[in-house]
Amino acid sequence: MLKWIDIVKFANKGNPTPDRRVEKTEDEWRSILMPEVFRITRLKGTERANSSAMCSLFEPGKYACACCDTELFDSGEKFDSGTGWPSFTQPIEENAVAYHKDRSHGMSRMEALCNTCDAHLGHVFLDGPMPSGLRYCINALAMKKVHSDEQKATFGGGCFWCTEAIFQQLKGVTKVKSGYSGGAIVNPTYREVCSGMTGHAEVVEVTYDPKLISYEDLLKIHLTTHNPTTLNRQGGDRGTQYRSIIFYRNDAEKATAIKATAIVQGAYDQLLVTELKPFQAFFAAEGKHQNYYNDNSEGRYCQAVINPKLKKFKALYQDKLK
Repeated sequence: MLKWIDIVKFANKGNPTPDRRVEKTEDEWRSILMPEVFRITRLKGTERANSSAMCSLFEPGKYACACCDTELFDSGEKFDSGTGWPSFTQPIEENAVAYHKDRSHGMSRMEALCNTCDAHLGHVFLDGPMPSGLRYCINALAMKKVHSDEQKATFGGGCFWCTEAIFQQLKGVTKVKSGYSGGAIVNPTYREVCSGMTGHAEVVEVTYDPKLISYEDLLKIHLTTHNPTTLNRQGGDRGTQYRSIIFYRNDAEKATAIKATAIVQGAYDQLLVTELKPFQAFFAAEGKHQNYYNDNSEGRYCQAVINPKLKKFKALYQDKLK
């Protein structure tokens, strides 16, 4: 999760490398953009406050750059700031947005630009909701709404290396990130979480298409691919960071989780101790913890611990595999 100190570092020391670059001359941009979009994105203009209905739209979806179609923001990070411009707490990826110091008009601000094509988007302010405290104040005309049915789910069931490897195999799952959730500090490190002092659990954030796999199916798979009857422990891993937990994002997910837990309970002789908590924030783990099994499949841990779990999982859910 980006914080203000990260934004300042990017502006001072260089922005993250984008996935791609799109470069055109001013005349080329002018020929393909509507005049007002060109004024805002290429000439660093600002639209009138409350001039777009986008401020009050919160349906699921993504927001892409109006110039180059790069996805910039997810509706899950959108909030009503009351400022008259669409507002977000985070970009969709760390390298989606670039930052430059803006001292125009007698003010000192942090400009936000599309990191792919340098389109002016708006500014970032330090008056947003916690835990990031950021408000990306973005011109509506600098973006286009991209319809997406993708949703996110957050589960913890022991070491995230194992959990990630399982969910990556599922049809309908488009992305799995390992990270931390449920604790007291922002952007904890692996070492801090392993101390047990932060209160975080090792979790995975699963991005999925509900047309291909349901939230209830994900829950059932989660509850049957780790041991949800052992408190703060999975095999040899002990500590609250290894607790079995489901983070729900709304009342419907909570109800589905209660239902799925009751169904799965019948498969166990002991009582399930899986926690059910409202989702607050997800903090991605360090890069070396991402895609761990695929990058280290020949390693001792993967061979001895993850492979047996994957074998059991694949036998149970052959019809759900990619």
